Amino acid sequence: MTPSIVRTAAGRARRVLVELAAGHGRVRALVARGGAELTAAAERATALAEARRAGVPDAYGGAYFGEGRDAAGDREGRSGYARYDRIASNADIAGWLLWRNFRVATALDVGCATGYLVEVLRERGIDAQGCDLSRFAVDHATPGAVGHIRVANLFAGLPWPDGAFDLVTALEILEHLPPDKVPDALAELARVCGGHLYATIPSFGPNRSGPDGHLEGKVRPDRVDHYQRLGPDYRGPVPEHDLAVDADGELVEGHLCIASFEWWTERFAEAGFLRCVDVEARLYADIAPADLAPYWNLYVFRRERADAAVVEPREPGRSLAELGLSHPLLGT
Repeated sequence: MTPSIVRTAAGRARRVLVELAAGHGRVRALVARGGAELTAAAERATALAEARRAGVPDAYGGAYFGEGRDAAGDREGRSGYARYDRIASNADIAGWLLWRNFRVATALDVGCATGYLVEVLRERGIDAQGCDLSRFAVDHATPGAVGHIRVANLFAGLPWPDGAFDLVTALEILEHLPPDKVPDALAELARVCGGHLYATIPSFGPNRSGPDGHLEGKVRPDRVDHYQRLGPDYRGPVPEHDLAVDADGELVEGHLCIASFEWWTERFAEAGFLRCVDVEARLYADIAPADLAPYWNLYVFRRERADAAVVEPREPGRSLAELGLSHPLLGT
């Protein structure tokens, strides 16, 4: 069944219910709720269908988020999480980093999973929303994100108007896309972004604002030397047959697009984003106490119309270490 057919069927059902409920207040309320559920179901079906059409893996169910695994163990050499919670996701650190460095009123986290970052930002007074391709993740939303995250994806069109958010975040999601679909995804991010965008993307090669990226863990071990010999001018993306795989022979974390910092910078520029290297350097300094700088390949971009005052840091004299926040895997 195509997305258009699903939407048409949902629309017809909603109209029939409305006609039946005319003149009955209590029934109208039930119909309104039922109609919203039908619309949400149609949006979910469209999001999943468009993602499959774009070549995005449909593999982000419970197993990916650690369901059924030993939470005391590790990833056992497989994609996904041994456990997925607010601590393991580093949501408190990411939320503090964004609150500290972006003076925004609204935010959208694309690829929000169960919404831990949305929860943290809302606790800090930002009107944060989120969306994810995984229905499992949205159905298992963390309490502070319930009602504020939904199933959606970039290829079906995000269900928000142009320029709706002061800040858009995309943390560890863009590498899951086929390289030829990246421009379409960035165009949709640009559409809903009214100011700044913050992204973390596994990258390699020279980095203008912080630690250089690396190939280890991203490329098959027997091919790392080959790509290193290509030198700093090689931009990628690395062909899929040379990407790292896990113990089951699947692409590590489902990563489809492994490219250099410069390749990603060019793609964002084509979508109308300007890279903010000075802001990135400040963010790297903020996360240094948690030893995260070598692991978070981060980017900050702005739309041309973005307000420069937005990136004035809050509490400039206060550090991450003073907040007692740490990286759970490194024990810092």
